[in-house]
Amino acid sequence: MADPTILIAPPQTEVAERKTQWLPLRLSLAVLGFGLALYVTGSLTAAALANFRIIFGSLLLQAIPLVMMGAFVAALIGTFVPASAFARLSRLPEPLQIPAAGIAGFAFPVCECGSVPVARRLVARGLIPSAAVTFMLAAPILNPIVIVSTSIAYRGRDIFWPMVLGRAGLGFVAAMVVGWVIGGRAREGFLRQVANDDLSACGSHEDASSCNCEVGHDCDHHEHEPRWKTFCGYLAGDFAYMGRFLIFGAAVAAALQTLIPQSVLDSVANTPIVSLVTMMALAFALSLCSESDAFVAASFVQFGVGPQLAFLVFGPMMDAKLAFLYNATFSKGFLKTVLSVVTVVTLVGTLWIEVLVG
Repeated sequence: MADPTILIAPPQTEVAERKTQWLPLRLSLAVLGFGLALYVTGSLTAAALANFRIIFGSLLLQAIPLVMMGAFVAALIGTFVPASAFARLSRLPEPLQIPAAGIAGFAFPVCECGSVPVARRLVARGLIPSAAVTFMLAAPILNPIVIVSTSIAYRGRDIFWPMVLGRAGLGFVAAMVVGWVIGGRAREGFLRQVANDDLSACGSHEDASSCNCEVGHDCDHHEHEPRWKTFCGYLAGDFAYMGRFLIFGAAVAAALQTLIPQSVLDSVANTPIVSLVTMMALAFALSLCSESDAFVAASFVQFGVGPQLAFLVFGPMMDAKLAFLYNATFSKGFLKTVLSVVTVVTLVGTLWIEVLVG
């Protein structure tokens, strides 16, 4: 029999996910409205429109293959990786669970939204909350697809190694620090709503992978479906979900580069601390997928290594859509803890990298 302890997605999480679905559309309409107003008043010239098309198109052409690759690998995991692959973490001694959970982020290419339900299930299956949170924050930055996409986005630049290694290293440190701050919180009450299920909907399989109950997807009653059909369903769903955030982020980045005067961007980019906070705020607002955000960050050439790293580390751990998901999934105060710790670690870490790299 499969493990009877499984977490059913709470209603609050479903409501939060529905709210985030409309966020890119609303913000995109706002950007389009702003651009239309500039065009009507004559502020938006043909040259500016051409520049927008070039930046927007280049971002999409570079990022779409990586997003598809991430969706493909995530679908493979969702279809074929057994639940025990994650449950083994809970058998390690507690002092080792946090670093092991962070390192596990290298092996599982899940985006930030997919890592939240995985963390829910890890806690439900006995992993200490601090380790589950460490994995949740580390995986979207440390997984191989994100490392490859960051490498491609910065290839040929003199800041290639600071960006690739700095993002992975600072992301790992930030995830570990949040895990340690979470500390020894009890499993009871850590999640807003936990329910037991006898997995009757999943049949009597030996492991939950047969119905994909463990790797970021809820039990979807696929026990009688061919695995190729399940795989194709996950692939299409993940690509569509991540793709809309990519299109939105590319449009906003191109609009900012086109509509905001270069002098304004230069003044912000050359102001210490302000440049870091600006890029962190931008990462929060754009709510990009971690598998494509490197291409958006690399387009802000006015900003140095520190601000671009702040964008790439802060965004996958704390953005607008994640704020909804955190608040709906975890206990009261969790969102505030993650926001505070990730902000401090990102600011301190990127400042030091900025000083060291120059």
